[in-house]
Amino acid sequence: MHHDTHLLPKLEQYSKSGSYPFHMPGHKRRNLDFPNPWTVDLTEIEGFDNLHHAEGILQALQERAAALFAAEKSFCLINGSTCGILAAISACVRPGGTILMARNCHKSAYHAVFLRSLTPVYLQSEATDFGICGPITPQSVADALQKHSDIQAVLLVSPTYDGIVSDIASIAAIVHARNIPLIVDEAHGAHFPFSSQFPSSALSCGADLVIHSLHKTLPAFTQTALLHLNSRRIEEARLRRYLELYQSSSPSYLLLASIDYCLDFLKSHGERLFKELAEKLNHFYMKAQAWRSIEVMPPAPNKDYSKLLISAARLGLSGVALSDLLRKDYKLELEMAAGHYVLALTTLLDETEGFLRLEAALEQIDQLSLHPRCKSADMDSNRMYFSLPPQVMTPAQALGSETRIIPLTKAQGCVSQEYLYLYPPGIPLLVPGEQIEEALLRQIQQIQTLGLPLEGLSDHTNQQIAVVAYRGN
Repeated sequence: MHHDTHLLPKLEQYSKSGSYPFHMPGHKRRNLDFPNPWTVDLTEIEGFDNLHHAEGILQALQERAAALFAAEKSFCLINGSTCGILAAISACVRPGGTILMARNCHKSAYHAVFLRSLTPVYLQSEATDFGICGPITPQSVADALQKHSDIQAVLLVSPTYDGIVSDIASIAAIVHARNIPLIVDEAHGAHFPFSSQFPSSALSCGADLVIHSLHKTLPAFTQTALLHLNSRRIEEARLRRYLELYQSSSPSYLLLASIDYCLDFLKSHGERLFKELAEKLNHFYMKAQAWRSIEVMPPAPNKDYSKLLISAARLGLSGVALSDLLRKDYKLELEMAAGHYVLALTTLLDETEGFLRLEAALEQIDQLSLHPRCKSADMDSNRMYFSLPPQVMTPAQALGSETRIIPLTKAQGCVSQEYLYLYPPGIPLLVPGEQIEEALLRQIQQIQTLGLPLEGLSDHTNQQIAVVAYRGN
């Protein structure tokens, strides 16, 4: 097979390249004690249960997951957190209903809004000193529920992609006073229940439905996740029905075995490895205090400190430039590059060698006066997320309308039929049904200048956009 056109040899070549992964999946490509995948990849044969009607070995697996995560019931997901979010929203909000949701929700939440013809009411996060999206405040939730009496459920992302956590306990109390459910997309916080060093899990704070991506921060294969049911406010049979709808009819036993392995691994090794991770992180943050130009967001009670947010903006380096520098000169691959910072994702399976390499690289970069690869870092990466375009239609109404394709630069005043977001993290700058304003077009120009990954348009060159075609235009 030719390495340039076939995936497997390219993956093998990369795994031997010496590049260190400060990104998901959480197993960090460690050679764990897991069987040859070819020998355990099978289907629903006698004795192996059925995920969509679990009564035997898969039911026992889900019961072990519920016990480990302290949930009333847990459901294995092999289509990632995406199917969990779709099922949770569908089970909680009737077709055509209204949902109160954080604007920084994953794109799967917006897909559920479209599929169910929902009206979204958005919650905006606070800004932070580091220039990233902060938490959703309890007061903003209370205000929105007071203003919109028809809201049927509330959906939050906590932690955010950057590790910022909202006050879920206070928000849950406010939401439950209205007798409606709180869904928490805790995809990036599946590790929270296993160490007191992390913020409290949404499960322990009263959330009704919680979604965990095991593969993001724990030792499990990509696409493995859990959906936890933690209250009687949601009808279990209804939730199961939507899980069957959104999951594959041929669930992978290889992925289910990976979930099983992950649970046992956490029980046997989690306490020790999370303690060791804390020591590595503490050493990193201590070293960072001495750096002159490299800025690291310090630990805080409402932040997952295993997510390292690093900025070289004082050197004139954008997040993209810093990420490129670390990749090309130091063989360190990070999780994300934003406008003025990068995100290094760490897990219990990170090795001391990886931390030492990252520290040594940043110490060298810290001594630079100006690197020839640098680009302008004059951009607060997330300030664009703190203003909402006017919502003219629901996403379903916009996507059901006639279409007109026009140059993006000429789209001011039009109503979008497409999403526009930076991916990662996938927070939409524009949602179908929203009006395109001049400020957004300026932000897009800034994003393109910085070389950030702008996605969502059907035209992958980002030159044209589909908008609602009104009669006469």
